Amino acid sequence: MIKSWTTAVAAVLGFGVAASAFASTELTVYTAMENEQLAGYKKAFEAKNPDIQIKWVRDSTGIITAKLLAEKSNPRADVIWGLYASSVALLGKEGMLEAYAPKDVEKVDPRFRDKQVPPLWVGNGVEATEVCVNTVEAKKQNLPIPTSWEDLTKPVYQGKIVMPNPASSGTGYSAVNAWIQIMGEQKAWDFMDRLHANIGQYTHSGSKPCTQAAMGEYPIGISLDFRAITLKRQGAPLDIVLPTEGLGLDINAVALIKGSHNLEAAKKLEDFAVSEQAFLLYQPNAAALARPEFNSKLAEMPAAYYDRLITVDFDKAGSQRAGVLEKWRARYDGKSEPKK
Repeated sequence: MIKSWTTAVAAVLGFGVAASAFASTELTVYTAMENEQLAGYKKAFEAKNPDIQIKWVRDSTGIITAKLLAEKSNPRADVIWGLYASSVALLGKEGMLEAYAPKDVEKVDPRFRDKQVPPLWVGNGVEATEVCVNTVEAKKQNLPIPTSWEDLTKPVYQGKIVMPNPASSGTGYSAVNAWIQIMGEQKAWDFMDRLHANIGQYTHSGSKPCTQAAMGEYPIGISLDFRAITLKRQGAPLDIVLPTEGLGLDINAVALIKGSHNLEAAKKLEDFAVSEQAFLLYQPNAAALARPEFNSKLAEMPAAYYDRLITVDFDKAGSQRAGVLEKWRARYDGKSEPKK
């Protein structure tokens, strides 16, 4: 009798464990955030939501955007967390996003969230495109430190500059979009023609050009501000140059995929991504945030940073993306690094 009772209890307990394991939800989250950031975000969210697990799918902005568009009729992702708003806005126009107003959304700067109510996407960390200059190599090669985008077209920099391919890198596209916005379309393409003469290579990563500059492979990289900050913290001999005409920027956004079978769990993730806890995690990785009360001066970033950030129409940036990239590829893709 005792044996039967203990067997029954074990069976019930075993069923409970199995039911608990079965109840755990796995969220497939597409992202273009830097790899070193993901573990901390996952740990914090799962500690608060132990019944939900994040499965990251990570690649560069262009690749993630293309993947999402290809999967439009059969979505694989539940959530986007950490894809540039210009790309997310394009997905919204394609009818691929579920509108949702997460808790504390009213605390997000209106410039950095979708204008629709409830919004299709909400921003978190701003990422700007700046210039990394290896001061040791610049001195060795007798190169002046540039102060503007226009400076980068000077013959002295021929073959000395590396920048991201805007078709595969959101950082690259935010730079091109900024040049068009700042200079006007015709002058921007004329500028890019002259810049192209000085480009040694177009990379498929927004952070790679600054890494290459830090290593001395190229003395100058047009790159992602977060990578520049990280490398300076590690002791790289870099100057962060904020061109006087203004900084192109985009913002990592969170959005829900329409058709997700895990919508309630996905909403919990978006709530977390806009929460105070999440913004404290973003703080060391961004010089500007979508909730301005969490902005803090980063020692590695020049003081002019906030003044140089331009205002971006993310809907327009998304809608004109395909046409801009088609024209860019036709003119400049010959210098792109081979795709792996």
